[in-house]
Amino acid sequence: MPNEQLRRMDAFTFPSYSIDLATGEALFDYALTGPGGEQRFTEAITLPLPAQPPSDATVATLGRVLELLHVVAGVSYYKTAAPRRLVLPTPLGGAAAALVTAVYTKGLAEYAYRNQLPHVLELVPEVPAGSVPPARAYDNSDLRPLSAVGGGKDSIVSLEALRRAGLDPVPFSVNPNHVIVAVNEASGLAALAARRRIDPVLFDLNAAGARNGHIPVTAINSLIAVATAVLNGLGPVVMSNERSASDPNLVWNGHEINHQWSKGVEAEGLLRAALAEHAGLTEPYFSLLRPLSELHIARLFAEIDRYDDVVTSCNAAFKLRDASERWCRDCPKCRFVFLAMAPFMPRERVVRIFGGDLLADGSQLPGYRELLGVDGHKPFECVGEVEESVVALSILAEQEQWRDAPVVRALVDAVPETAWSAAAASDVFTPGGPHFVPPAYAKALSPG
Repeated sequence: MPNEQLRRMDAFTFPSYSIDLATGEALFDYALTGPGGEQRFTEAITLPLPAQPPSDATVATLGRVLELLHVVAGVSYYKTAAPRRLVLPTPLGGAAAALVTAVYTKGLAEYAYRNQLPHVLELVPEVPAGSVPPARAYDNSDLRPLSAVGGGKDSIVSLEALRRAGLDPVPFSVNPNHVIVAVNEASGLAALAARRRIDPVLFDLNAAGARNGHIPVTAINSLIAVATAVLNGLGPVVMSNERSASDPNLVWNGHEINHQWSKGVEAEGLLRAALAEHAGLTEPYFSLLRPLSELHIARLFAEIDRYDDVVTSCNAAFKLRDASERWCRDCPKCRFVFLAMAPFMPRERVVRIFGGDLLADGSQLPGYRELLGVDGHKPFECVGEVEESVVALSILAEQEQWRDAPVVRALVDAVPETAWSAAAASDVFTPGGPHFVPPAYAKALSPG
């Protein structure tokens, strides 16, 4: 469909969804409609199947989770045209409607900012009138947790904490790449995986100039994980999102723009409430690391060495031609994670993990100045707060192994005195802030 026709679309709808319990494949249909005609999409998500056929109660609960997933996953296709009408397929309760509204506004805030589409931030979904049948209560809180694994330090810290606490986690991922497979193998735990196939038409439209941009993919993957847990008779989905994920990058038109919104505590609370209301789940989903800072998590990771040869937190690395390369060493994520790990490891260890020394490379200085708040705003990436970067730098400046590194010396001179005084190590390393970690899981991160 030509780009000018897409721009004339005035509504996004959700015609249908289905699941084949023999294969685990769920199909989700979407449509853009308007004077320019109609553009249809079908997304396929394949869930791993349990050893035994699910009960009727499980299938009913799974259906309720898939209803939410159908609507939330639509953001991938909505953004090609960003029409002003979002027409939902079925009645929803207040909590579910609040989740959907936030996913399409706050979750697409960076997309709206970059494409200069302020109306997206004010989008109000059209919810059909009618009552929502109450969900049957589904208590899976005492079952084995499904622990999401992305291949980075955070999910590794969660996985090992759950294991040490005797909670017997099951690693999980969506479309696992070679890094995630290697991390799962290093864990020695049997993992589950789901497959998500985006409609190829979307890529064709993007190549032809359709609107594009960042989406709240964690919200989608989280619901895929919850569906997997329900179908396979498992317990809560455990994520590894830290407290700094809730920190916005900037404010635009009176709205906070947060690259990590779907990893933040607000999104977590909305998703939990929607799953409780719409699917009856007692303890569906939470982030184990929510009370911790990125720097705190890096310190915990430094105590684990079994993943040194497989870990990566670099998104760009997955696109590198050489599969043996796990870090691009030239993006905000690489810079921040190196800075966060360096204070807690021998220099040779962190350099070996990354395949290079970022703090000895003067070309990294502009990127580090952004992370430290000296220039511009916090990058649109999954990185920690400015205060965390300043605290990490202050620790490095006191260490013999790092104080003379060219980037460290230059940054110490560049950071203003007000930034040093505002960044307190005690705040960074003290757990706090809102979280949803159940008491039974809080012990997993307790000292000793």
